[in-house]
Amino acid sequence: MVDRAAIRFPRSRLHFTASACVAGLLAFALDASCVRAQSAVGSAGGLALGVHEVTINGARLWYRVAGDTASRLPPVVFLHGGPGYNSHSFSVLEGPRLERRLRMVYLDQRGSGHSERPANRDYALSTLVEDVDGLRRTLGVDKIAVIGHSFGGVLALEYAARYPDHVSHLVLVSSPSDLPASCAVRKARLLELHPELRIRADSVTAAGSSDCEVEFRLLRGPDHDAFSNAIMFPDSMVRKRQDSVDAASGLRNTGEIGSALMRNGLLTYRFSAAQRLTMPVLVLAGGVDASVGLLPQQRFAQSLRKAQFIAYPNAGHFLYLDEPDRFARDVIAFISK
Repeated sequence: MVDRAAIRFPRSRLHFTASACVAGLLAFALDASCVRAQSAVGSAGGLALGVHEVTINGARLWYRVAGDTASRLPPVVFLHGGPGYNSHSFSVLEGPRLERRLRMVYLDQRGSGHSERPANRDYALSTLVEDVDGLRRTLGVDKIAVIGHSFGGVLALEYAARYPDHVSHLVLVSSPSDLPASCAVRKARLLELHPELRIRADSVTAAGSSDCEVEFRLLRGPDHDAFSNAIMFPDSMVRKRQDSVDAASGLRNTGEIGSALMRNGLLTYRFSAAQRLTMPVLVLAGGVDASVGLLPQQRFAQSLRKAQFIAYPNAGHFLYLDEPDRFARDVIAFISK
């Protein structure tokens, strides 16, 4: 879920710190003139294989296209977590399995990875949503499939609700739809792992702090990092493999986008437009992921008209790393329907 480790510690990989979205996002018309594609592979088009850069809503965004060029399925846009992480580790560790059947588009969101930190510091969730649609326009397609991991799932939900006619399939991976509910799961696990903190936690709550704030008030620095790793990674070797890929990339989370979203109410986020999700939805959850919680994801799936829920009993927050082959099979089968 939302982890301020990504904000305080620039090299933190973090999963999903939520977003400050209000129920009725203000949509603004995206004029074609504000989408200017600058492809690193020449004039072959926005869906050509390779690395691309495109200026959307005043920010230079980086994305990479890879995978099956013969596929008749819609391109699949991957939205990473963080906020402020990047698409690199997913594309390296899981991407090749998906690319056998799918045309994958790995986007680094504004302020993340290879993409620009805009001078105006516009990190509103509504702007991130319009960035995704600007990317779709750049790709030159009417529909995209969307995979959102962690905070990327928040962005995927808001995009699908704003532009349901442009989303063929929606895949939510370890994604929060109700941040307070996920925070309650995190707090419960914190007190399981650290029962000595219960009295302090009760006093913090009595003073008016929400469940989302408790862990940040009780744990600092390495202690908070250790807690976040414990609730996300059931296998420490999986975490070390991802850390190695992250280190080799040279990319880091500056915390800028996460801080901006936090200031605008990210920790109170609740998705409130389920009726707008008219496309098929696949919800994938790790059975031992205490960062988002299994039950909040299951309940959300049950509230949708066209949703399929699959739990990976022994997987954590990065379930595509815990069970990479199964993840690829499930996603390809879903999008291929």
